[in-house]
Amino acid sequence: MASFRGFSVVMTMVLTVVLGGCCVGGHGVVIGPTEELGICASAVTIYGYKCQEIQVTTKDGYILSVQRISEGRRGNGGKSKKQPVIIQHGVLVDGVTWLLNSPEQNLPMILADDGYDVWIANTRGTRFSRRHTTLNPTDQAFWNWSWDELVLYDLPAVFDHVFQQTSQKIHYVGHSLGTLIVLASLSEGKLVNQLHSVAFLSPIAYLSHMTTPIGVLAARSLLPEKVYGLLGIAEFNPKGKEVGELLKVWCTHPGVNCYDLLSAFTGHNCCLNSSTVELFLKNEPQSTSTKNMVHLAQTVRSGVLAKYNYGRTDYNLMHYGEINPPLYNLSNIPHDLAIFISYGGRDALSDVKDVNRLLDHFKLHDVDKFAVQFIQNYAHADYIMGVDANNIVYNSVISFFKKHGSV
Repeated sequence: MASFRGFSVVMTMVLTVVLGGCCVGGHGVVIGPTEELGICASAVTIYGYKCQEIQVTTKDGYILSVQRISEGRRGNGGKSKKQPVIIQHGVLVDGVTWLLNSPEQNLPMILADDGYDVWIANTRGTRFSRRHTTLNPTDQAFWNWSWDELVLYDLPAVFDHVFQQTSQKIHYVGHSLGTLIVLASLSEGKLVNQLHSVAFLSPIAYLSHMTTPIGVLAARSLLPEKVYGLLGIAEFNPKGKEVGELLKVWCTHPGVNCYDLLSAFTGHNCCLNSSTVELFLKNEPQSTSTKNMVHLAQTVRSGVLAKYNYGRTDYNLMHYGEINPPLYNLSNIPHDLAIFISYGGRDALSDVKDVNRLLDHFKLHDVDKFAVQFIQNYAHADYIMGVDANNIVYNSVISFFKKHGSV
């Protein structure tokens, strides 16, 4: 499988934009047909799929964008009653990343063609989920959240909407942060009654062994007092001036190759092609909250899966009634929930050692309800943009869904 040569040249262009703090458009996101038309019109219906733009409001007021691909090119795929699938992206990207390859190669359309009712979620803060019932993205309060709030509000809102609309249990596919938030939710007994099965691609839970140099630097740098005190930013915009200045500092460190930023963050992806990466660069990265990035950095440094640490005893006591943030206990995940996990040998974020630590929590899991796939040459981005992910990963996911779903 050929790797994408010349990728460093493309990333040099991205680096120029990021380090220069150049912002095209209102949020520092490159404006293209996707932003003007919406995800359905620009990336789905043009291929003959039925797609609907939906808005879901969380209990804390965020208005999330969700795309429903209710029918594939061949109609209902021979199924009289379609099972719903929620697909959740990772951090610093949005749902568009699932749709960058051809219909035969991207997961949402493959699922739709196979007769599934597909729902693509977009996390708060990304370009189509920058609305709130009372707040504006220019308000610092709009960005006062971490992945704790994605567990507490975003996931339940999307799951409840899909469950209400379909009256069926749900299959779930998460990538990267999309795996972490469901693992945390399941550890607290949430979502279980609404699920058929879950598929975790490049699972993120423990991050102590990640090998990305720039990720390690970020984890050391993203301390609350530094980020808020020195930078004074609530929105973590990868193409904004403030983050560009931070990246300049990281790029001066030995071992950080800023001419190939994607590999510097994710590991050496085996199976990306130039056209897919070009589309990626037109659409990503997306904003998240600085607090969310700090929380992820805390996960790296602490070696445990815990709620956000405010860094002060009085603040933690005020929020949790405890000196230290409560842990998410993954051992609480039900042993009879159908779980599929796929991870790669070259993944610099979802490192093999950290995944093995996650797998230790499932030693007592029902054997018939648990499947693990290891792909030696895969890195983090291969799971959503790899040209052969349809044959290697997605077919396995669908087979797992068919085994553990019922109409």
